[in-house]
Amino acid sequence: MIFENTPRIETDALILRRFNEKDLGALLKIFGDRETNTYLPWFPAKDIKGAKEFYNVRYAAKYLEKQAYAYAVCLKKDDIPIGYVNLETQGAFDLGYGLLPQYRGRGIITEACRAVLIRAQSNGFDFVTATHDVNNPKSGAVMQRLGMKYCYSYREQWQPKNISVVFRMYQLNFNKDCPVYEEYKKISREWFKEQFAYENEKKEKSGIAPCRMQPLSAALRNGGSEF
Repeated sequence: MIFENTPRIETDALILRRFNEKDLGALLKIFGDRETNTYLPWFPAKDIKGAKEFYNVRYAAKYLEKQAYAYAVCLKKDDIPIGYVNLETQGAFDLGYGLLPQYRGRGIITEACRAVLIRAQSNGFDFVTATHDVNNPKSGAVMQRLGMKYCYSYREQWQPKNISVVFRMYQLNFNKDCPVYEEYKKISREWFKEQFAYENEKKEKSGIAPCRMQPLSAALRNGGSEF
């Protein structure tokens, strides 16, 4: 495993870099936007003070660690953050992302996530997971375009909003021998596999490729276009 902390990454259209205190205005737009934060556990930031708290807790502290992937997603034309990609470096190796509504539909977050996943794979990660609220299928579509495979769904009482949420858990293996990450099952009062997963398994057995999946290597090479 190679240890590094949020190295700058450039793609054809994007700059992925660390957030800094000069980004507080952009952070407020991202973490203060109600639509962007609807399916996140925290409440939207209300002012610059709230944005600075987000920065200090979720980013500045991360940048002091030996290993972290906590990115601002910026367009190359102006280097202003319009979203974020985070990848945890232990446990579930959870991938998280968000993008301001006006920039969706252009493949931006898919391109950003793909770049981070390629970096993680080259640095020795064996697998990554990601989860999404069942009421937010567009987030799941990003996971599918990245080549991630649906594994199971589970219910969690999400804090601090204190709401009951059903999540779908996806996993992408860089090491083909990795088992499914099952810790969410252990902490959940309810978990299950949804019907569409069984339908896709039937298609795979019959030689018909499920339309929602791509091979892992192809998914990391090919661009998405919806989110």
